[in-house]
Amino acid sequence: MGEALIITFRETLEAALIVGILLAYLKKTKNFKHGSYVWYGVVAGVLISVVLAFVFQQFLGGFDGKAEELYEGIVMLLAATLITWMILWMLNQRQHIKKNLEEKAQLHIQNDHAIGLFFLAFVGVAREGIETIIFLQAALVQSDAAQILSGGFLGIVIAIVLSILMFKGFAKIPLRKFFTATSLLLILFAAGLVAHGLHELQEAGIVPIFVEHVWDMNHILNEKGTIGGLFKGLFGYNGNPSIVEIVSYVSYLALIAGLWGWIGAKEKRA
Repeated sequence: MGEALIITFRETLEAALIVGILLAYLKKTKNFKHGSYVWYGVVAGVLISVVLAFVFQQFLGGFDGKAEELYEGIVMLLAATLITWMILWMLNQRQHIKKNLEEKAQLHIQNDHAIGLFFLAFVGVAREGIETIIFLQAALVQSDAAQILSGGFLGIVIAIVLSILMFKGFAKIPLRKFFTATSLLLILFAAGLVAHGLHELQEAGIVPIFVEHVWDMNHILNEKGTIGGLFKGLFGYNGNPSIVEIVSYVSYLALIAGLWGWIGAKEKRA
C-alpha cells in the first residue's frame, strides 16, 4: 500500500503542477479565455490513462508458469527504468520546468495556436498517468491488489486536495525537498524492482542463478509477514536473495548515486 500511495501521490502532484503553471500563466497574462483548452487536455490525458489501465487489466497478465515469470520480470524492469528516467529528468529539469512551460504557452498564444495548450496539458497528464499505471502494475506483482488499489486511490486524493490548497494559497510545501525525499524512496523502490525482476527472469530460466541463497533471514524478518511485506514493497527486501539480486540491487544504487552527484555538480556549475 505504501509504495502505491507514494507513486500516485507524486505522479498526481507533478501533473497538477504542470496544469497549475499553465493556468496561472494564462491568468497572469490575461489569456484565461484559453483555459478551457488546458482542461480539455487534462480530461483527454486522464481518459487515455484509464484506457491503458483497462488494456493492462484485460489483455496483459494471467499467464502461467514460465510465461508469467517472464512477464512479471519484464514489467518490473520496465517500471524500474521508467522510475529512473523520471527521477533523473526531474533532477535535470527542476529549475527550468516553470520557465519552459510558460515559454511554450506564450509561443502558442502569440501564434494564435490555442490547441497547443491542449497538447501541453494532455502530454503532461498522460505521461504521468501512463507512468503511474506501469508502476502500479509492477507493484501488483509483489503485493495484494486491494492494498495497492486503496493506496493508489488515497495517494491521488491527497495530491488533488493538496494541489487545490496550494493553488488557492492555503498551503505551502517546499517542493524541492518534497521531490528529493520522494525520489530517494522511489530509488529504493526501483532498486527492489530491478532485483525482483531479475529474480523472476531467473525463475524463467533466462538469467543464470549462480548462488541461489546467499543468506536466509526469513526466520527473523519474513518477507511474507506484515513488516517484511511492507519492506519488500517499499525497499525491495528479500529474506533469501541470490547473488545476482544482491549485486544488481547494490549496483543500481551506486549507479543512481553517481548520476545524482553528477547532475548536482552540473547544476552548481550552471
